[in-house]
Amino acid sequence: MPIEILMPALSPTMTEGKLAKWLKNEGDTVSSGDVIAEIETDKATMEVEVVDEGVVGGRS
Repeated sequence: MPIEILMPALSPTMTEGKLAKWLKNEGDTVSSGDVIAEIETDKATMEVEVVDEGVVGGRS
């Protein structure tokens, strides 16, 4: 069953962000704690970590 990954709010004042880079590709296996992407805001670039294990899929 697919799990949708939403862009996390990186601060209480964050209203928008940009997906800067995917660090995993479709078909890659991921585990809890793996970094899958980088998000840019007006103040910082942050890493997005996986909370569950699974396989990165494409959008269906």
